[in-house]
Amino acid sequence: MRFVPASCLREGMQVAKTLYGKNSEKLLVTGVVLNKKYILGIRRLCYPGVYIDDDLSKDIEIINTISDELRLETMNGIKKIFVEVKDNHDPKAATDKMTQQVDSIVDELLANKNMMVNMIDLKCFDNYTYLHSVNVAVLAIVTGIAMGLDRVTLSRLGLSAILHDIGKVFINKKIVNKPSVLTTEEFEEMKKHSLLGYNYAKEKYKLPSASYTGIIDHHEKYDGSGYPHGKIGQDISLFGRIITVADIYDALSSERPYRKAMSPSESMEYIMGNSASMFDPKISGTFIRKVAPYPIGTTVKLSNGYSAIVLENFEAYCMRPRIRVIKINDEDIEPFELNLMSDFSTLNIVIENIIDDYESGLF
Repeated sequence: MRFVPASCLREGMQVAKTLYGKNSEKLLVTGVVLNKKYILGIRRLCYPGVYIDDDLSKDIEIINTISDELRLETMNGIKKIFVEVKDNHDPKAATDKMTQQVDSIVDELLANKNMMVNMIDLKCFDNYTYLHSVNVAVLAIVTGIAMGLDRVTLSRLGLSAILHDIGKVFINKKIVNKPSVLTTEEFEEMKKHSLLGYNYAKEKYKLPSASYTGIIDHHEKYDGSGYPHGKIGQDISLFGRIITVADIYDALSSERPYRKAMSPSESMEYIMGNSASMFDPKISGTFIRKVAPYPIGTTVKLSNGYSAIVLENFEAYCMRPRIRVIKINDEDIEPFELNLMSDFSTLNIVIENIIDDYESGLF
């Protein structure tokens, strides 16, 4: 299978991975052939694209970071917590269930601890808040595993990450859901959510103490430019430093009403460029090794005019994947493979970008 951006979808393409809606309903199942109605619906819901099967990619397998079932179950769990907080209901039962789901995420990730995160996230605008929370937990745990954190600490980190935005429940919804950039006054109001979430969690949830610190510190920056307290460097809790990287990466990679989603490679360049300023360099360095800037199944343009599908990524050489070349200077060819990591004849060749335009003629 390979990933096709929403703007490049065409009638007749066959869906390779089920697309889920905001209530976990199946919108498009594997094997469905796209028509005009389906394509317009995908674009209207602001999905970044769809995985499809075709002759060029039918042998490419993309393994989920966590199972769809666990991902959706956890998304619905965090949605329930947000609703119960908003309605002032006792959140204990939902929180206990969420703890079990986080433990399951840790178990699935530990079982595949050598795997890189290669998936482009297929979330729509309507369930952004909840799937963002799940994604941040997954990315934080993946980073924690690579840092050698123990099983108990990983569960506490995951719980902190999945609840990191709980304070947004107490912010005016017109600000949280505003379809344009916030004014200075609105941003000052939004900045209160980390402290509000921390205070609420301390009052209502019986969490390990480290989990509270990740909630309040997830917008602190390594150089002291963050909030709410302007902490610097190691004064920021470990969980806060990890969650900050995961939070910003997933936010940048997501379609928002006021801006287009960045590609995984553009989001990763932002993380790289702000290492040691916004982010703890050791943590961002670990994150970069575990999250692929060019996920398997994406189509990329190389500096020598090649167009190719990414087949495999390597932790130590994240910018040098194994690829299948499908065009040269936009002309069709018999596909062939190159390993940019080990083939020394390709040392002067770099990937320029992920292709996401219809005019490319590749979709």
